[in-house]
Amino acid sequence: MADNRDKATDQMKTWKESRGSQRTDTLTTGAGHPVGDKLNVQTAGPRGPLLVQDVVFTDEMAHFDRERIPERVVHAKGGGAFGYFEVTHDVTRYCKAKVFEHVGKTTPIAIRFSTVAGESGSADTVRDPRGFAVKFYSEEGNWDLTGNNTPIFFIRDALLFPSFIHSQKRNPQTHMKDPDMVWDFWSLRPESLHQVSFLFSDRGLPDGFRHMNGYGSHTFKLLNADGQPVYCKFHFKTDQGIKNMSVEEAERLAASNPDYAIGDLFNAIANGNHPSWTFFIQVMTFEQAEKFQFNPFDLTKVWSHKEYPLIPVGKMVLNRNAVNYFAEIEQLAFDPSNMPPGIEPSPDKMLQGRLFSYPDTHRHRLGANYLQIPVNCPFRTRVTNYQRDGPMCMFDNQGGAPNYYPNSFSAPETQPQFVESKFKVSPDVARYNSADEDNVTQVRTFYTQVLNEEERQRLCQNMAGALKGAQLFIQKRMVENLKAVHPDYGNRVQTLLDKCRAEAQKNTTVHVYSRPGASAIAASSKM
Repeated sequence: MADNRDKATDQMKTWKESRGSQRTDTLTTGAGHPVGDKLNVQTAGPRGPLLVQDVVFTDEMAHFDRERIPERVVHAKGGGAFGYFEVTHDVTRYCKAKVFEHVGKTTPIAIRFSTVAGESGSADTVRDPRGFAVKFYSEEGNWDLTGNNTPIFFIRDALLFPSFIHSQKRNPQTHMKDPDMVWDFWSLRPESLHQVSFLFSDRGLPDGFRHMNGYGSHTFKLLNADGQPVYCKFHFKTDQGIKNMSVEEAERLAASNPDYAIGDLFNAIANGNHPSWTFFIQVMTFEQAEKFQFNPFDLTKVWSHKEYPLIPVGKMVLNRNAVNYFAEIEQLAFDPSNMPPGIEPSPDKMLQGRLFSYPDTHRHRLGANYLQIPVNCPFRTRVTNYQRDGPMCMFDNQGGAPNYYPNSFSAPETQPQFVESKFKVSPDVARYNSADEDNVTQVRTFYTQVLNEEERQRLCQNMAGALKGAQLFIQKRMVENLKAVHPDYGNRVQTLLDKCRAEAQKNTTVHVYSRPGASAIAASSKM
């Protein structure tokens, strides 16, 4: 049995074997001082109290008390790996970023996959979107493409993001997941219909991380060397093929192997079965955006592949596992505002909100100098700026260079060729309500044209199975939203809810009948 263990389970054995006949290292304190005894504290006599001078104990315990950092507010549970991105097709007519500089160019990458709503100890196989975040270590600074395994999202306005996440987390009094919170928010915000339909389809339970696509999701802006801009969406298509789980298999693994996806990724790479994805872009001109039938920056919608076909760019390969999970995956931090020259934000309201939110939460979770942590460091370029100090400054703090700008002492200067692209903004400043934009057309297409009959039935069963836990008035509101998409969608879910309710009432009646001393009259009076 022990001879057939997988690579992840055998990690300690593999580490020992990798050291060969190397002698055992000398145990030290955090300061590097050799330790003679790590099993017994210093005391005044064999039964006496602990001495404050026992620095071996205080060194160990003080670090232990601080070894946890705040987990991510969202995407807390995840796994990751390292590899490279290789350009296979010339797209320099669209983008001047060095990462796309020429065919054959390779760029080191780090990637983190994750679930969204669960805590760090939650199961990998729950029904949830999956995070799909890629860090390109470019010569012009890191490029972080922080997306999901779906091309859309639940909301289109960043102001709603905290409320949306709160609705998916725990009830503030009971500290339990609350179906009323989840379905109340979704049913009150019909723009979520598209993503909710994806979530409760087969796509809501991907088989690990290797068998799912990734998307930048947002609309971005690309600039070529002549300063000509286009709008763009990014796509990663899995070369392993799409593979999803059944509800039964996902539930079984949640109980028996909650780290299934993390282990599957680790073992694949350790066994030399390196997963890969093909990278594509969709491109839309500014003129096309002006005439588009809906807001092209709406995160709840996709661009038609027929009208805006996928353009191949390159290949992403993962070929190295983390040496240490905490150092390289838990501290790995992605920030959509990390965009090298040639890649810029669009007016996407959700993207605009993330440009502030992500680096802000990293500074809270990891500290002001989180970009000096090796896994986040833009190591292929030299950082020269006017930021100084802060906790955990790990390098020379830029030595004696001036820390103010402008100055007269040959310190870093701006370069005009890197000024962001110019664009016109003329509308009135206001808080524009986007709730009533078309929330159903693309969902209807997904339901009637993308899914086949069996997939539609599973979608409705999955949705009814989750929705039945919410209060009746919330169920009715959600069903009306589904009917607006397509009558068949809403009616199927309603039929399934009615069936669930009838079965629940039947079980209640049987329970009452079976109670010792309960009469038929008493039972019928409770129906």
